[in-house]
Amino acid sequence: MIESVRNAFALPDLRRKILYTIFLLVIYRLVANIPVPGVDLVFWQALKAGTESFGANSLVGVLNLLSGGAVGNFSVLAMGVYPYITASIIMQLLSPVIPYLQELDSEGESGRNRKNKLTYYLTIPLAVLQAVGQINLVALSVGTPVSAIMPNFGFTAAANILPTLATILAMVGGTMFAIWLGELITENGIGQGISLIIFSGIIAEAPRNLLGLTQLDAQTQVFAWISFVVLTVLTILVIVVVQEGQRRIPVQYGRRVRGRKVYQGQSTHIPLKVNYAGMIPIIFAQSIMTFPGLIASFFLPEAGAAPSGFIQNFATTIDNSFGQAQGFLYWFTFFLMVFAFSFFYTDVMVKQQKLPEMLQRNGGFVPGIRPGKRTEEYITKVVRRITFVGAFFLATVAILPGLMAIVGYFLNMPDLQRSTLVVSGSGLIIVVGVIIDTMRQLEAQLLMRHYEGF
Repeated sequence: MIESVRNAFALPDLRRKILYTIFLLVIYRLVANIPVPGVDLVFWQALKAGTESFGANSLVGVLNLLSGGAVGNFSVLAMGVYPYITASIIMQLLSPVIPYLQELDSEGESGRNRKNKLTYYLTIPLAVLQAVGQINLVALSVGTPVSAIMPNFGFTAAANILPTLATILAMVGGTMFAIWLGELITENGIGQGISLIIFSGIIAEAPRNLLGLTQLDAQTQVFAWISFVVLTVLTILVIVVVQEGQRRIPVQYGRRVRGRKVYQGQSTHIPLKVNYAGMIPIIFAQSIMTFPGLIASFFLPEAGAAPSGFIQNFATTIDNSFGQAQGFLYWFTFFLMVFAFSFFYTDVMVKQQKLPEMLQRNGGFVPGIRPGKRTEEYITKVVRRITFVGAFFLATVAILPGLMAIVGYFLNMPDLQRSTLVVSGSGLIIVVGVIIDTMRQLEAQLLMRHYEGF
């Protein structure tokens, strides 16, 4: 591996690609420290230090994770590339039901380029909505009005309209700048640019989270470090096994005659991934799981007062289960939702590929299975069977902080779950996936130049 890295830097064009990628990632990290215009940074930093809302098990924690800590800094890159990810997911889910998008999928490279352009257009209004929503969501999560964090934000007073528009435009501009950097990396560097942008943000937060472990008491610190090392190694091992796991469906092509040429039959396979959905189900589930606690917060009694009446008692119960406390009901529901979303997203994506139709059109068939409806039923059955394993793995990774909280409760170490928050399970899925993908691209570049790969 060391020899391969030396060979990569010895080749001028490959070295230029690697250094170009690193340079753009450094620019992204520098811009991530530029605050949004209008934010009261002194008040914000003092408030953030006293709240647990930025844990990896909350929606704000996920947004902070995907933006590389930019939400915690209230940076112009606070949304990261999240609106683009949302737009891409929406386009994928709408493709099977909108004929125009289906036509674009069948037009090859030109169709994909036009679809990408539509995704960029959709990203802008989504970024505007998310900028307003994210500012209000962060304020609700830390339990303070927006006016305390951003004194001039809002459209209620005429004097605040211009500062509010400046804040929103700065955040939308930051998102589009991050997407542009990602596209530059994809075109001129090594690896998939958008993924590397997210990857750099997760890695950038790890040292600060590791420093947090050193601030625990002596006994908890020992257990926390052991838990961190053991869980990280085991999680990475399982992620690699599951992410790389495939179920290969054998496919046979019959002999075909095209004009005067006769093509002999051949055998190949369709690779079906065990974890087809990636970490998208976790994002879906965390987005939905945030709403019960946020809605309940509007009906809670004032601080120090006892709840009175059915509504306040019910809101207090919901807040205790889905709010900052996040008890057993929260983690159990979270597990079920990640599990269910994994099946939903995988079903939509596999149906969108139209594998049975493609096989039938090209004269291919699965041995022992009739083409058409029977092949579709067979592929669906296999996909759902292997998705069960992938969904269970993803849901277990998602609730690791909750599992460690239970262990910490029995050991009388309430801070033990912080060992899982240095790099969360969902963050590790991204990190491992990006590293594997980047290494493959680098290996392909080396093999093209007659060097050995990793």
